[in-house]
Amino acid sequence: RWMSSDLFAHTYCHARPPQELLSKRAEISAQLKEEINRRAGEFNMILDDVSITHLVYGKEFTSAVEAKQVAQQTAERQEWVVKKAEQEKKAAIIRAQGEAEAAEIVTSALKECGSGVIEVRRIDMAKEIAGTLARSRNITYLPSSSGGSNLLLGLNANQG
Repeated sequence: RWMSSDLFAHTYCHARPPQELLSKRAEISAQLKEEINRRAGEFNMILDDVSITHLVYGKEFTSAVEAKQVAQQTAERQEWVVKKAEQEKKAAIIRAQGEAEAAEIVTSALKECGSGVIEVRRIDMAKEIAGTLARSRNITYLPSSSGGSNLLLGLNANQG
């Protein structure tokens, strides 16, 4: 172990950038095996395999890698934000076009049928509102029996 660690540190760590140790690990292992076998041959030893299993990098390199990852994540996030904004823009345009088309249809219907269309929409909206109020526990409808105004009574459950 001492021979391989020292040889590796002397031959490869000082002469090569740390990125190369990551990207060319197999190639460097093969070169290291050759060099160790050459030196171990003096002791009549032959190695079958060499593996680079534990690399420790300096603080500066580790910080640089982390900063690069953070920058990449930030760039990806910004790209996502831009794409989201583009989709929201398209959705707003489509929504506006739909509303304009709906307005044209209503205008056309009013010209053809008079105000009956508006009255039907008013009734539909009143039904929707009545349905919402009917499902609410805090609102009570009090009809007038004498022809006066009907009353919606809001009950606040928190007041006792």
